[in-house]
Formats: sequence, structure tokens, C-alpha cells
Amino acid sequence: MTITNLISRIRPTDGIAAAEAQRRLDAKTKPLGSLGRLEEIAAQLASIYRSSSADIAPSPRAVVIMAADHGVASRGVSAYPSAVTAQMVHNFAAGGAAINVLARQMQARPVIVDMGVAGVNDWPSAVRRHAIGAGTRDLSEGPAMSVADAEKALLIGAAIAGELAAEGVRLIATGDMGIGNTTAAAALTALFTGRPAAQVTGRGTGIGEDVLARKSAIVERALRRNAPSVGDPIDALAKVGGFEIAGLAGVILGGAASGLPVLLDGFIAGSAALVAVALAPAARGYLLAGHCSAELGHRAALATLGLEPIVDLGLRLGEGTGAMLALPVLDAAAHILSEMATFESAGISGPR
Repeated sequence: MTITNLISRIRPTDGIAAAEAQRRLDAKTKPLGSLGRLEEIAAQLASIYRSSSADIAPSPRAVVIMAADHGVASRGVSAYPSAVTAQMVHNFAAGGAAINVLARQMQARPVIVDMGVAGVNDWPSAVRRHAIGAGTRDLSEGPAMSVADAEKALLIGAAIAGELAAEGVRLIATGDMGIGNTTAAAALTALFTGRPAAQVTGRGTGIGEDVLARKSAIVERALRRNAPSVGDPIDALAKVGGFEIAGLAGVILGGAASGLPVLLDGFIAGSAALVAVALAPAARGYLLAGHCSAELGHRAALATLGLEPIVDLGLRLGEGTGAMLALPVLDAAAHILSEMATFESAGISGPR
């Protein structure tokens, strides 16, 4: 599979199915539009699944948690050392992280992927090894990776999404882990939203004011030194992205190509989505924003993507946690369309 072939398989979502779903929702025993965004979500699911029937339940589902290290972490942009990336992946594999707790509760299958974690050659069986390298290079000194590696990561993510679709998964959520990855995400977000680095660079793992100022300057330096262009999204991804961000952009494209909704997590997922939609604008119709991260640049990314978060709980953990917390709302939307009575079926007088 090539990137061009992957993009060519992404069809626009089905507006006719969405309109029929809305017609059915309008006939339910309620005032028009009174279920607000639940109705919008139900119509979007119908457009993605190309069906306005009862079969729009987003289950079974999986959360793809991609992990990688970042060379820019050596610049002290995080409150935690790079070793935490590998340690947290082991925690995911053992089932002890926040994402594991929420995925169990929401009945989502975790798919843990090493896209480039440093210092580990032997993972537990729960971790898929697709490491492109032992982390990216320092993006403030030059390109984070080669264009060939960015393309490889995109295709790995797309292939994983395709495998999940073939196994019967009906929704893919995104997750991430990587010390230093909010710096890469900030650089991509600044580029694709047209915002200054200071407006999209946040505290990540909880850094103080002095480190935040240095981090913002590093993002500015990376953009100035590498000169990425929105007109060449893969080159931009190679210059200032990360292996796991590239992999998640591939998951988004692969999910869309397979006709599945992709439920985005937070800031890292948002930066990946900016790249994916720049490559394939039709992928936008398959995206739902699980939440709005407290990370500074996420709201700007969502605004550029035209996405409204389903929940807003002040989270900034990553891992896929915000996406998991949005799943009950998606389930509710699907059940309203399939189970709620109409005025006619319930024998209730409709509006005058």
C-alpha cells in the first residue's frame, strides 16, 4: 500500500444517510432538536456507517495507543525523564494505567504499539513492536526524522487500522505516550493553525514558567530552522513530528479508508489529525473529538479541524483517556436513534 493509494480509498461520508437519520430523529417523541449534540452525533455516525438503520452502534471498539521517544526531550522540555516512556508502556501492558482502567470500563480493546521507544528490545506480548528507531532526532537542530520514516509510520498506522476493521472493530480511538511529544505537537499545531508558538505551546507534564518559556522558544526554533510547509504535510511531519504522531495520522487515514469513526483523544491526536486532514480532507468527516485537552494548543487544533469536543473535563493526560470518556455519549446517540419511539409508534400527538 502507498500513501496515494491509502488516500484514494477515503470516500466522503454519506450525507443522504445523515439526512435520513435526522428525519428519523425528528419523528421521535421529543421537540425538534431537543437532544442537541446527541442528534448531531447520531447523524454523523449514520453518515460514517452509511446507514440510518439501527446498526450504528460504535462497538466493538479499540483504542490504539502509540508510543515513541523524542530527541527534543534532551532539551528539558518535560517534567519527566525520557525513561518514563518505556516505563509507562510496561504499565499499559500490565493493565495498570488510567487508559487501561477506562478502556475496561468502556469495553474498548487496547492496542499498544511501540513506534520508537528508546532502550527496549523485548516487550511483553501485549505490545506490538513497530519501532522505526530509538526515538526521533532533536527537532530543534534539524528534521526529527526522514520523509521515508514518516511515510513508513503513516503506513504502519493505516495497516493497524485496516487490521482492526477486518477483525470487526467498528470504532477506533487514539492514544499516545511519549515524553517530549507535546513539543512536537505544538510545532505541528503552530504550523497548521497559523498560530504563533507561544499560543499553542503548553505545560505538557506540568512544567513551570521558566521551562514553558524555553519550550516555546524551542518550538519557534524548530519551525524557523526546518521551515516546514503546510503544502507538504508529510515533509512537515518528518521535520517537526514524532513517530507516534505519524503513526496516529496513519490510524486516522486507515480508519477513514475502512469506513470507521475515529475518536480523537487530546493534543497529540489533534496534531496528528491536522496532518491527516491536510493529506486527505475527506478524512475530516470520520473524526469525532473525544474531549478538549487543557493543553494550550488543543483548542486551536480543534477549531482548525472544525471539531467540537464531546466532553471538556480539563484533562491533559493523553493515553486515550479523554476519548474513552466520550464513548458513553456516542453509545447514547446510537441507542436514541435505534430504540426511541416515534410519535406514530407510541400513539402520541405530534407538534401542531
